[in-house]
Amino acid sequence: MSVSIRVTLPDGSVREVPSGTTAREIAEGIGAGLARAALAARVNGTVWDLDRPIDADATLAILTERDPDALELLRHSSAHILATAVRELFPGAAIGFGPPIENGFYYDFQVDRPFTPEDLERIEAKMGEVAARDYPFVREVVDRPAANRRFADDPLKLERISELRDDETITVYTDGPFQDLCRGPHIPRTGRLKHFKLLSAAGAYWRGDERRQMLQRIYGTACFKKDELDAYLHRLEEARKRDHRRLGRELDLFMFHPSAPGAAFWTERGTTLYNLLVEFVRERQAGAFKEIKTPLMYNKMLWELSGHWGKYRENMFMVLNKETNEADASLKPMNCPSHYLLYAAKKHSYRELPLRFVTFDVLHRNEVTGALSGLTRVRQFAQDDCHVFLSEGQIADEVSFLMDFILGYYRTFGLEASLKFATRPETRIGSDEMWDRAEAALRAALEATGMPYELNPGDGAFYGPKIDFDVTDSIGRSWQLGTIQLDYAAPERFDLVYVGDDNAEHRPVVIHRAVSGSFERFIAILIEHFAGAFPVWLAPEQVRVIPISDAQGDAGRRLVERLQAAGIRAHLDDRNETLNYRVREGEVGKVPYMAVVGQREADSDGLALRVRGAGKKQDVMSAEAFIARVTDEARTRALAP
Repeated sequence: MSVSIRVTLPDGSVREVPSGTTAREIAEGIGAGLARAALAARVNGTVWDLDRPIDADATLAILTERDPDALELLRHSSAHILATAVRELFPGAAIGFGPPIENGFYYDFQVDRPFTPEDLERIEAKMGEVAARDYPFVREVVDRPAANRRFADDPLKLERISELRDDETITVYTDGPFQDLCRGPHIPRTGRLKHFKLLSAAGAYWRGDERRQMLQRIYGTACFKKDELDAYLHRLEEARKRDHRRLGRELDLFMFHPSAPGAAFWTERGTTLYNLLVEFVRERQAGAFKEIKTPLMYNKMLWELSGHWGKYRENMFMVLNKETNEADASLKPMNCPSHYLLYAAKKHSYRELPLRFVTFDVLHRNEVTGALSGLTRVRQFAQDDCHVFLSEGQIADEVSFLMDFILGYYRTFGLEASLKFATRPETRIGSDEMWDRAEAALRAALEATGMPYELNPGDGAFYGPKIDFDVTDSIGRSWQLGTIQLDYAAPERFDLVYVGDDNAEHRPVVIHRAVSGSFERFIAILIEHFAGAFPVWLAPEQVRVIPISDAQGDAGRRLVERLQAAGIRAHLDDRNETLNYRVREGEVGKVPYMAVVGQREADSDGLALRVRGAGKKQDVMSAEAFIARVTDEARTRALAP
């Protein structure tokens, strides 16, 4: 006699079924439509394969493509279908890992040569064939000897099997001729994959270790609906057009050189952009913040005191002592400890709090070469870095103040932000009691603002919980930028105190605050957000004056002088080229305004204005009116000319 189990459905109803019944069978009992739509099941909160037997009382929900977990499930299965196709076309390929990622999936292969674009076309076509064969995904539980036999010809999988614990369940999935060591789960059959695209191939070290062999990684994406896939591919094409590395070169903003990997060279135009951003931050921080500068290098003693020597050392540029040939100092990767030293050098009263130190010093972090990527991942950078020293009673008000400051800053650039509350990570300093206190204080301050937020467990800094600001750019991509971090550990480690109104010493708390993050990364985001077409106030060149011919050259020069005298960044293009050529150059350079001066304009102290993005339309106006227009747009930081 079979044993019955009780399965509780999302509506609270309970079904008694024989032990070993699958979620598919329960879905069929509910209705044929649900069974056809079913992709997997959530059993006791965990996603399972649809045909995995349920052998104990459980809660059960059937997953269809509308479920939040369904897309990850589809993309994980797509990675296996990719591997199936590669194995058919390249039978000797060793297989690495093939996980779903945020916007798709990838799979790593060890092959004799890199994959070419033509290879990707063939592999994509073969994936379509594998999907059309409608193979079932079959889950098997095997023991270690069986797993070793199944993957005897695949050293990458054998290495992974050797690392599994003795008590760990080993599962193998097959779809047609292909088998893979995998925890699953998967969609029921390969035929459920309809809309997919292979995107690129790149080298990737096995296990992410640059000391190991180089594998070939294929990236792809998959969606349930064709219009969703088309929309994503359109966003990718937009992102390609906006790539800050390409636009930075075309707009002559910055460059990189092998002599200084991970450190940007800023051109005159790029330096103008950089300085405008710093000046904007300085203007917003005037009065409420105290700007300071501190040394670039510190000895080991400071980093041991701060905790960085033990928790962050692999990311620091070490300086060797030439007598001992051992590292005993480091370039600073962040400003925090130097701010603590400056605070501790003087006595402070409660009347000074909150005391906000802000720094724009250069920082260095020892990123691995393979991680460097344009301005978004560099080794040398600067932050709009602030540390606030305050009493516990001031936390809620300060968080509210900083939140308004950060969100207002983003709105200037047309960026909207969402919030995440990140809690204690596994690697951290301080007691659980300290973390309980810090998390409770920061969460209460965040909730007091009334702003919605998402919980991000385990992603706090090693010294305290934090609020992260994720901004969404003009094509819908999310970027993690600003942060508010609450730190109880540093005041204890550095013995920071202030004198209270009771004339006794008290321990402050510290808030770490960044708005742009690093200026380098923020500029990369702005380049891509605006597609290089910066607002007038931020454009390195605001106006390009173009005389039609040599006869109007003097009038053009006089107009440039008047514009520059009014604080407008104007340049004269009087080259011996056609008017259309020079106008086209201005359009390619994304100059907000082009002031064309013909003889009529020269005689009337006017100009024919061409506005970026307005096509061939020209507005004739006086120089005085134009100067007033540009200065007003720069003053108000208007988003578009």
